[in-house]
Amino acid sequence: MEELKTPLPDATLPFGVFNVLSDEECYLRIRAARANLKDRAVILCHHYQRAGVYQFADMTGDSLRLSRLASQTEAEYIVFCGVHFMAEVADIMTKPHQKAILPDLAAGCSMADMANLAKVVRCWRELSACLDAEDRITPVTYINSAADLKAFCGEHSGIVCTSSNAEHVIRSAFSEREKILFFPDQHLGRWTGHTMGIPIERMPVWDPDLEMGGLGADEIRDAKILLWKGHCSVHQMFQPEHIHAFRKRYPEGFVISHPECSFEVCGQSDYVGSTDAIVKTIREAESGTRWLVGTELNLVNRLAEEVKSEGKVVQYMSPLICMCSTMQRIDPQHLAWTLENLAVGNLVNRISVPEHEAALAKRALEKMLALV
Repeated sequence: MEELKTPLPDATLPFGVFNVLSDEECYLRIRAARANLKDRAVILCHHYQRAGVYQFADMTGDSLRLSRLASQTEAEYIVFCGVHFMAEVADIMTKPHQKAILPDLAAGCSMADMANLAKVVRCWRELSACLDAEDRITPVTYINSAADLKAFCGEHSGIVCTSSNAEHVIRSAFSEREKILFFPDQHLGRWTGHTMGIPIERMPVWDPDLEMGGLGADEIRDAKILLWKGHCSVHQMFQPEHIHAFRKRYPEGFVISHPECSFEVCGQSDYVGSTDAIVKTIREAESGTRWLVGTELNLVNRLAEEVKSEGKVVQYMSPLICMCSTMQRIDPQHLAWTLENLAVGNLVNRISVPEHEAALAKRALEKMLALV
C-alpha cells in the first residue's frame, strides 16, 4: 500500500469512521498526520502501551520519566498515550500555550479511582479529630492519582511520589512530620516502608468506606504510615505460587517484580523496582539469564523481544493474561483520529486541569522533582 502524504479530507469525521479501519490503514494515516504536524506535536508513551501505538512514540518511560519529559518539551500538542492521570500531569507541568491530549478519554486507572477527593477529605477530617493532622501527618499521593488529590497534597504541604522514588520521597516526608498518609496504592506504600525498616504493624490499612478507616485511636496514634485501601488490578494477578513454580523449574532463574505487587510476591522476588528499573536491570543482566517478571504484559513482551538476541529469556509471571485494560484503550484507531484532527486544526480530547487546582498540584509535583 502506498504511504499517504497528507491527511485525508475526512479528518473531522466522528471516531466511528476510524474505528472500522485496520491497524495497517491507521499506521499510514498516523505517519501522514505526523508529517503534516511536524514539531507541533509530540507523542509520549508509557511502557505499558501496546506495540502498535508504542512504535510511534517520540518519548517513552515510566511515570517519573514522562512527568519530567512533559515539562521539557516545547511542542504545542502533548499527545499522551497512557491514562488520564498522566495527561493531567502533562497539562499541569507544561506551559500555558501547550495542550495535553488523551486519544481516548475513557483511558482511566482503576487504582486512581480507588481514592477520590471526597473520601480523602473525610479521612483527613477524621484523622484531625484523633490528632493534629496538619502538624503530624504528611499526605503522600502516588502519581497514579487524580489531579485534585495532587492538589490536596499541595494544599497540605504534601508531596507526590512514583514507584521510582517512593523511598526517597517518604524519607523526605518523615524529615518534616512523624506520620504519612499514603494513597491510593497500599502495596507500594507497604513495600517501601518495609525496605526502610518500618514494622508491618505500624503500617495499618485505612479503609475509606469505614468510619475512622476501620482503625482505633491507638492504632492511628501508633502508625507511621497509614496505607489507603487501594491496589492495581494487573499487579494483583501475580501470586507467590507463580514464583514457586518458576524456581522449581528454573532454580538458576531470577524474579523481578513491580512494587505494586503484593507484599508476599515482592518478598519472594530477587529484585523489586519500577518499570524503568525492571527494564534497566534486565538489559544490564548477563547474557543467557532467565527472568520471571511481575508487571504488565506489553512491557514484558517488548523486553523479551529486545534481549532475545543475548540469549536472555524473559517471561510473564502469571499464567493468566491480564493487560492494563484502560491503557489498552489507546489504540492505532484513536491515535490516527486524534492526530488527523490536530493536523487540520480541530482540537480534540484536551485534558485541562482547572487553574487553581493545577497550581496546588504543581506545588506537590515540583516538590517531588526537586528531590530527584
